[in-house]
Amino acid sequence: MESQTSAIRPLSLAAVILLTALGLSAQTENPSDDLTQESLRFTRIYSLVEENLAQPVDPDRAILDGGIRGMLSVLDPFSSFLDQDQFQQLKDQTRGKTRGFGSILYVQPGKIMILQVADGSPASRAGLGPGDEIVEVNGTRINRLDLESLVRLLQRARSQRVQLGVVRPGQVVAQDFELYPAEVNMPSVDQAFLLQPDIAYVRVSSFDQKTAREIADAVQRLGGVNLKGVLLDLRNNFGGVLESAIQAASLFLPADQAVLTVRGRMRPQQTEDTRRVEARFEMPLIVLINGNTASAAEVLTAALQEHDRALIVGQPSFGKGVVETVSELSEGTGLVLTTAQYFTPSGRSLQRPIPGTLLTEATGGDPASAAKPEFHTTGGRPVSSGGGITPDVLAPGRELDPWVTFLNQRGTFTAFSSEFLTTSGRVNRTFEANAAVLGKFRDFLDRQRIRVPEEYWDSDQDFLKLRIKTELFNLVFGLDVGEEIETRADPQVEKALSLFPKIPQLLKASAPEEETSPAKRPGR
Repeated sequence: MESQTSAIRPLSLAAVILLTALGLSAQTENPSDDLTQESLRFTRIYSLVEENLAQPVDPDRAILDGGIRGMLSVLDPFSSFLDQDQFQQLKDQTRGKTRGFGSILYVQPGKIMILQVADGSPASRAGLGPGDEIVEVNGTRINRLDLESLVRLLQRARSQRVQLGVVRPGQVVAQDFELYPAEVNMPSVDQAFLLQPDIAYVRVSSFDQKTAREIADAVQRLGGVNLKGVLLDLRNNFGGVLESAIQAASLFLPADQAVLTVRGRMRPQQTEDTRRVEARFEMPLIVLINGNTASAAEVLTAALQEHDRALIVGQPSFGKGVVETVSELSEGTGLVLTTAQYFTPSGRSLQRPIPGTLLTEATGGDPASAAKPEFHTTGGRPVSSGGGITPDVLAPGRELDPWVTFLNQRGTFTAFSSEFLTTSGRVNRTFEANAAVLGKFRDFLDRQRIRVPEEYWDSDQDFLKLRIKTELFNLVFGLDVGEEIETRADPQVEKALSLFPKIPQLLKASAPEEETSPAKRPGR
């Protein structure tokens, strides 16, 4: 995402728009151009509403929420008007920071548990950690609140001094904690560990100003040039700062390699190349993607794929190939507009067609590319067109049946794990959920009046054990440890790990048909 700042105006944005329209009305008796005619029509309608509506009209609500947001909604799904809170949140995300207490919480009706605290955060400095249960916030008892009330309470508390009542694991009496909010770093590389002694796993959840540095630091920490492979997980990464994706590509590609080309109606065509960096990594690389891999994450994936630098594994990506420009308006608000499209090194657009908007068709990087039947990597491998990225190797994710989906959504595994720790004590790192633990879990389900379908109970044994162990480790050792357990058992991660010895073969133009995905697919 790019940003530019317009001048700050003392009048509200709604007032500026209305005065502009009124000025057009006063200056033009016989309007000829479409813009003037539509401005006059809007002004006449607004005047009638203001004069005759039963209740007084709030200009900001009528013009900003109704007029501007309504206008933007028919253009494309990405253009939007941001109020003060939304614009501040966007700026925080771009910097990779937020204001709060630095804790990740498990929230269910009547229950709040801490799953993780950020190093150096107010929660960490206070001594809070995984497994602590928050039973009171500013004098309000948690067990009396439904989910909606809990969320509102937490939203009010996150930006001011807060008094907490907390029950530590193995205790029954609450302790008092006083926390003051502060600026907390939000790492975009939120998981990194060794899958094998020489294969690193690095998960990137978003792209902000410090993402490339975090990727480089994670790879160096796990072995650097001595690694024999890196699995870069971009699943569920919706993108972020475009420049960050270019810097990340520079970590794995030689300098001056094309990453993308940007073209827009009001901006000249510009090609962005990889930068010169202090450390560049040449070990084999696999990128894992899915249907929620979008925007800047797709830019990085496409560049690595088209330069034959990485094997792409997983499921087809989302298909967002537009540049959003952010302009700062008056009163701390902002405007996000789709101002250009970007195109991969081979010239393909990754934007999926969106009927009913200005993005009804995906186009090529130049007028001739619209007629191109297909696109190819540097080494001659065909790559998909029509929106999004098709992986070189398709790998389906784990499919969950309706029963375990219900248990996940209800937070059943976390609730059971909390009770298990209270009755059985802490677990060590050698813990495995065996038949006896499953028996206790089934008793818990009975007490919760949750029906246990025998056909699902028998077939879900391995997954139930995995989820119980994951949630227990989340509460005892922290979210990083629990998530590592779940990641190691992820079928897409297991598939990607098995492909490292085959990367040279699969990146050839004549790769085996049974291992690779189709070269082309229709737009979604």
